[in-house]
Amino acid sequence: MKKAFTYLWRLGIVVIVLGAAYLGWSYWRTANEKPVEERFQFEEVRRGELLQNVSANGTLNPLTLVNVGTQASGTVTAIRADFNDQVTRGQILLELDATTFRASVEQSSGEVSNAQAQLKLATAEEARMRQLFAQEYVSRQELERAVQGRETAQALMRTAMGKLTRDKANMAYTVIRSPVSGVVVSREVDVGQTVAASFQTPTLFKIAKDLSIMRVDSNVSEADVGKIRVGQSVRLNVDAFPEQKFEGQVQQIRLNPITQQNVVTYNVVVHVQNKDLKLLPGMTAYLNVLIDKRSDALLVPNAALRFKLRERPKNGSNSEGKKASVSAREEGTRKEGVRTRSATVQVFREGKLQPVAIALGIADSRFTEVLGGDLKENDRVAVEELGGERSAGGAQQPFRMRAF
Repeated sequence: MKKAFTYLWRLGIVVIVLGAAYLGWSYWRTANEKPVEERFQFEEVRRGELLQNVSANGTLNPLTLVNVGTQASGTVTAIRADFNDQVTRGQILLELDATTFRASVEQSSGEVSNAQAQLKLATAEEARMRQLFAQEYVSRQELERAVQGRETAQALMRTAMGKLTRDKANMAYTVIRSPVSGVVVSREVDVGQTVAASFQTPTLFKIAKDLSIMRVDSNVSEADVGKIRVGQSVRLNVDAFPEQKFEGQVQQIRLNPITQQNVVTYNVVVHVQNKDLKLLPGMTAYLNVLIDKRSDALLVPNAALRFKLRERPKNGSNSEGKKASVSAREEGTRKEGVRTRSATVQVFREGKLQPVAIALGIADSRFTEVLGGDLKENDRVAVEELGGERSAGGAQQPFRMRAF
């Protein structure tokens, strides 16, 4: 009995000492804990314009690019236009050696002359036979033979004329003319080069009809293409002029999908004004398609929506605020892509953090629109916890007593 009493007495002393030590440590921690304003980084909720964009990359091309080819084969003897030249419709661009074509025309002309002579003789023969038949000096069979001779001569004449027309057209093809008025973007041949017109017509020149309006062929992911509509405004910039913004408009959303490495994109065609001709064919364009806009929206920083309260502050915030913050972020993740979402932010009020539930609208890379909830302009929301150790994921780790 005495041993049991002694054991209980010692145990009580240990409990009292440990309790006193814990109370002393708690008092010391409370006394030395930094104020909330020094433990967290805050940003103010403000009003302003919010633009929601879909970003994409694309390539600048002329609105109309004509590939000038040839229907005749031969050696290039003269080039009448070069890179960047302004050309008009019908202007001579290039000439091919026309020696063989000229010979064919002369041969066909001789055949036409021969056919004309035969036709003239056959016509005279028919007329004479008709007179003799009227006087009953020849039989009907002889008349019909004369008529057949004249018809044969006419057929030969048409054949010869057709061949001459074809040979003249082939000779005309040795002179390459511009089909449109515009600017020579590319010249693919040189003097002395032989071009062969086979099943695939070779390209000799590329002519841009009008460079004052350019076309951007962009690749938009399947996740974003549903937000884009014809007529939406587009802002773009290029590496050559990083400080200048160019204005455009969505003209077409092509239905043909482009699949590369299991990634599906769609070609969204954008027309861009290029009055000063700064934009050149082939440049890479970085597009921002404006899909929604708010002029006077209440804006909360996106960092406040991502903020996660790791430990319960000693100044009054409770575990319910922590749970609300976590559940709100989980709900926002589940509703990704929905126009209206909900979340909970930590607001600094009355010297402590208070969880406030809000309804969200559109967003850009920095801010999100607040549609509802107890959040006001100039409220300060927590975006980051300062000091303390951080985990591998970047979150701060609270101080914990080691259990003995």
